[in-house]
Amino acid sequence: MKSTMADVAAAAGVSPMTVSNCYKHPHKVHAETREKVLATAAALGYVPNLIASSLASGHNRTITAVVPSLSNSSFARTLEGLGDFLESQRYELLLAVAEDPQRETQVIRGILGRRPAGIVLTGGEHTQETIRLIQQSGVPVVETWLSSAPSIDMAVGFSLSDAAYDMTRLVIDKGLRHIGWAGHNLPDSQRYLQRQQGFQKAMEEAGLRSDLIHLTAESEGFAGGRLAIEALLKKERRLQALCCVTDVVAAGALFECARRGWKVPARFAVAGYGDYQIAAEVPPGLTSVKTNGAGIGRAAGELLVQKIETGQVDDRVRRVPYEIIVRGSV
Repeated sequence: MKSTMADVAAAAGVSPMTVSNCYKHPHKVHAETREKVLATAAALGYVPNLIASSLASGHNRTITAVVPSLSNSSFARTLEGLGDFLESQRYELLLAVAEDPQRETQVIRGILGRRPAGIVLTGGEHTQETIRLIQQSGVPVVETWLSSAPSIDMAVGFSLSDAAYDMTRLVIDKGLRHIGWAGHNLPDSQRYLQRQQGFQKAMEEAGLRSDLIHLTAESEGFAGGRLAIEALLKKERRLQALCCVTDVVAAGALFECARRGWKVPARFAVAGYGDYQIAAEVPPGLTSVKTNGAGIGRAAGELLVQKIETGQVDDRVRRVPYEIIVRGSV
């Protein structure tokens, strides 16, 4: 038989209101009493009905985050930063995955039916239907990894184009002139397109060839680096370096250099993006753009909680800086 709040109250020798406060307003209950109530609840197998209490109070403490992938370590760090902050503020984090804007619209319909307190989205690529649904709902929303003004409500991020530009300038400043770009062929992905645009801008400003570009499917993974080197050598036999859309592609390029017996960076330089764990481990160390995923997640949580609890925010857009980590590959 399922235990009730009244059962916990009777067993712990407190009122049902005290049991309720232990879950909803723990700061109102003396620590010793709270520990006793929670231990009693655990022993009886009692689990509070948070949905019912949210409906009764008119205040849901659930935040839903939507990401396009669980395999991307940058998104994982964002979720960690977001989750840690929300936990400190006694909010619950739920997760949803939407690989593309159309799927995101379907996910948003389901999310809004559960009346979340707030929503965290990844990027600014949304269908008009998604934007309409969210705006009509009035639910606070933060778009993360955004390099421009928010299309819906609030935004956290940095300029993806500037980060790729700075990395390309670093390679150019090493005296290299024949530099290629290894990207992904996802035309609807602003994340990848803006990085490519940053590369091209730096090359054009330096008076260098900016069309040495090879795009592969994201699913190619490490093979993307090898495929880019093979393809770009056919366009430019003097190819000296490769700037890559992610560290995964860049690591693949380093593997290809090893197979060819090329010394890095003497014969060929490689730059990545993301500063994934592999960047520090793969020889000779991958120079990469370090993005602060955890900082982006925390900032998104701060904006949401402020908007939820006060109805306004000091600034709708938060910038979280990136940095270039220089290792042995450039």
